[in-house]
Amino acid sequence: MAANTSVKKILVVCMGNICRSPTMEAVMKAKARAQGLTLIIDSAGTINYHEGSSPDKRSAKAGQKRGYSFSGITSRQVVKSDFEEFDLILCADKNNLADLKANCPPAFLHKLHLFLTYAGMDVVEVPDPYYGDGDGFELVLDLVETASENIIKALN
Repeated sequence: MAANTSVKKILVVCMGNICRSPTMEAVMKAKARAQGLTLIIDSAGTINYHEGSSPDKRSAKAGQKRGYSFSGITSRQVVKSDFEEFDLILCADKNNLADLKANCPPAFLHKLHLFLTYAGMDVVEVPDPYYGDGDGFELVLDLVETASENIIKALN
């Protein structure tokens, strides 16, 4: 991934916006702040089932143990204006990416990527930990931390 200093606003997306994308948002914000980057980072879901909800308690607990803040993060669904507003839209998995591609105006398709592959990682998808046990949330954090460091390094 080549450095892209024109990226100022990043949207991270999963299905319900309560587990993976809030974790991606919290970690990305912390990593950007640590590198002195001023980025706007937000998260959203491809569905509105959890609209207005706080992040899943298990995600927040796992992230908070590593020092990440989930303050102010509430679930929302991706809206049409997001495709224009954000410079980069990074998805947790292939299903999220397909859902967004189906709704994205053609002029903005170049902004859509998988979170992990954009970060130059061999793993393609961030697994959904929602129906699993606590270990899944730790794996998500491990993947997201590494990917976020790669992304922030490329933007710095």
